[in-house]
Amino acid sequence: MSRGLNKVMLIGHLGRDPEMRYTPSGKPVTTFSLAVSRTWNSGDGERHSETEWFNIVAWGNLAEICKQYLSKGQQVYIEGRLQTRRWEDKEGVKHTSVEVVASEMMILDRRESNSQEASQEAENIEAASLDDEFPF
Repeated sequence: MSRGLNKVMLIGHLGRDPEMRYTPSGKPVTTFSLAVSRTWNSGDGERHSETEWFNIVAWGNLAEICKQYLSKGQQVYIEGRLQTRRWEDKEGVKHTSVEVVASEMMILDRRESNSQEASQEAENIEAASLDDEFPF
């Protein structure tokens, strides 16, 4: 029997501040968008660039860390897996969304902090990991 692999590694900038909520069972979940840009030169030497947007979802302890330490514009490394969600709205229209369920997050740049204590705390948490702690 062969095993599958679903792994995503991204480096990009947060498109908005993380938003945290709690599931009915009290589990924290944080979401944010991540802009990942790439540049390349075409055959005629012309420089091109494009930005791809990803919806990121973090659960549990990682959700709390993302909410506390991340902010819009910050550069981060995200590792996780792709997940497709499907739902139907009140009007019966079917929707599909692909998101990255984060398992690891690393802050790649330092932001100015209002509090020296918070800044020191952020330095102590350079990388956060979620050990397969998924709610499903």
